[in-house]
Parts: sequence; structure tokens; C-alpha cells
Amino acid sequence: MYKLRGHHLFCLLGYRGMGYSPEYVENMTKLHQTLRDQPQTRIKLVMGPDHLCEKYPNSGEYHCQNESIYKRDAEVLKKMKLEIGQILKWEDIEFRIRKHVNPFDIQDICKNCSWRSYGVCEEGIQEMLEGKGLREIK
Repeated sequence: MYKLRGHHLFCLLGYRGMGYSPEYVENMTKLHQTLRDQPQTRIKLVMGPDHLCEKYPNSGEYHCQNESIYKRDAEVLKKMKLEIGQILKWEDIEFRIRKHVNPFDIQDICKNCSWRSYGVCEEGIQEMLEGKGLREIK
């Protein structure tokens, strides 16, 4: 079982193999591919640093504890009608995304995210709505 915070549910949709450091990319890619290949993988929703934050580079500000990140987590969970402490299969999270989220939500919920300008998160949500699931990372 993986522990994930709210906004990382969206980050996984837009993930294309880029990240903050080689170690972070390796960790994110492994999780992403596990969820893609094994959608019955269980996820526990947590408040604060999670499985992905564990590999955030230890240089400069540790943004995983920023108030704005906690706010983004809460907004994602509220949008998807989820709560801290819930345990779901990834495929159930995908269902919630298809039911409650649209690509335009990124513009509002993730307006201050440095990755938003790439447009990959909106694309990932659209692909999820089309039933494609997570992309393969090569």
C-alpha cells in the first residue's frame, strides 16, 4: 500500500518522466508504473508528506510542508469527494477522477504549481476521462 496526499493524485495523471531530481524521478516512475500495471494497488490518503515526498531533494525549501500545498491537497480531495485516512484501490481513484474532475479544474486548483504550464495534467485528466488510464513512461 502506498500513502499519497491529495494533489499527488493529479500529479500522477500528468507525470511524463520529469521531476526534481534523478532520485525523485525514479521513485515517481516506479509508483506511476505500478499503478498503471496494477490498478488494484491500494492507496491510503494522508495529510502531509507521503511516499513521493520521501524523495523530494533536500536542497532549498522543502515545499512539501508549505501551507499552499496542504490547501491544494484539501481542494483535490474535496473535488473528488475523498477524505484523509481513506484506503482505496487506484482503479477506484480513477473512477472518482472520471466522475468528479475535468481538465479545467487544474487551472483553478493548481494555479500556483510550477508544472501547470506544461499542460500535461489537463492532458492526463482528459485521457482518464477517455478511459485510457495512466500513460506508459518510457
